[in-house]
Amino acid sequence: MKNGLFFFSSLLLTLAAVFFIHQWLGTFENPGYVLIGIGTWQIETSLFVFLISLIVGFYVLYLFFRWLGWLIRLPWQLKNRSRSIKFNRSQDALIAGLVGSAEGKWEQAEKVLVKHASHSGAPLIHYLTAAKAAQSRGAYDKRDEYLKKAASHAPGSDVAIGLTQAELHFSANQFEQALETLTKLHSIDATHASVLKLLHQTYQHLGDWQGLRKLLPTLNKNKVLMETEIKKLEIEAFGGLLKQSINQGSTDEMRLLWTEIPPHIKKNPDVAAIYFAAMMKVGLGVEIENELAETLTINWDETLLLLFGSLQSSDVFKQLEVAESLLPHHKNDGILLTILGK
Repeated sequence: MKNGLFFFSSLLLTLAAVFFIHQWLGTFENPGYVLIGIGTWQIETSLFVFLISLIVGFYVLYLFFRWLGWLIRLPWQLKNRSRSIKFNRSQDALIAGLVGSAEGKWEQAEKVLVKHASHSGAPLIHYLTAAKAAQSRGAYDKRDEYLKKAASHAPGSDVAIGLTQAELHFSANQFEQALETLTKLHSIDATHASVLKLLHQTYQHLGDWQGLRKLLPTLNKNKVLMETEIKKLEIEAFGGLLKQSINQGSTDEMRLLWTEIPPHIKKNPDVAAIYFAAMMKVGLGVEIENELAETLTINWDETLLLLFGSLQSSDVFKQLEVAESLLPHHKNDGILLTILGK
């Protein structure tokens, strides 16, 4: 439109110039003429007609070259226009796919997202959303196919694709596959908060307490979880490790593990009860007698109290003395009174 306006305004200015030249030449008796000779050919005309011919010739050539330029650019313009139309459609498809997924129309959303993904400016979002939709309808093969396509269309988005893949495996209770992906992601970025959160949850579901134990310092250092959550995980991890060593029947391994457990975790009644009960079961109650009494004094707990009462002490009078020291604070506790009576 700008070019057309420029051409039209230029034409008006030229016509105005011609008009004024004609008026100016009209003031002379002899307005002049032009003679052009080429070999035996001669062209003779008035100056005014010559000027008009020049102007008309200029505009004819101008229009010709403009048309020629438009013709040369036409394939590119058509291609660009087609690309623009496809891009706009892909944007509409992305919105429709996201809305469809939110409404639970999984298959419909999946189809529209995949159809227009290759023409989108964000094919990664198309394929990741389609993968989620496919899993929601139970099509795990399609889910994996879309994840592969996402990787091929966005090779620099390993963490985003891997994290989505791990989340989908996790939500489908495919914890082994989730762990495999998360381990790779952890090697790429050891401080990624979302990776660390999902990794510790996966360890919990798999009962991989050694893996969780090794991850705890990283979780704490990077402030991924609240301090209270870290403590709960520590208790769960060390409690799980103690149970594993007990199931394996390795007393030495259990003793070694107990020495490695942080003091504040040892004082937790749930963790302490696991260790003390296991040691008493294998006839090593004498080894833990003093520690059991100390833990019970610091953290009152019925399970620890029952263990203390059933302990075959090497010094019954000392055991009675400990029980009596607990009485002032727990006068009405039936278990304690039973132990004292015993």
